[in-house]
Amino acid sequence: MGNSNLYKGSLTTIILKLLGEFDKMYGYEITQKVKEITHGELKITEGALYPSLHKLEADGLLDVEVVKVDNRMRKYYKLTEKGDKEIVNKVTELENYVKTMQVLLNANLNTSK
Repeated sequence: MGNSNLYKGSLTTIILKLLGEFDKMYGYEITQKVKEITHGELKITEGALYPSLHKLEADGLLDVEVVKVDNRMRKYYKLTEKGDKEIVNKVTELENYVKTMQVLLNANLNTSK
């Protein structure tokens, strides 16, 4: 995807949706899963991902579990009950936005013809 600004507003929804599907994930795993699902079209950078994860945690939507893996500490993120409920709101909000954009893009805006 050429313009990363287009998905930045959707990043929270993407994270919540993934964690709703895969229970718990660590940051790099999230970036790779998005890349895999979108066939490389969407690449989430660490600079975009981690501030979003920290905000979701601060908002009470995510819990963090630190696990030692191969002599290093890895942070796993998982939804709280509040986060699980928020998925529906965020997905609906994004779906409505996409529908509105499709109407706008498919409309005949030049009515003077």
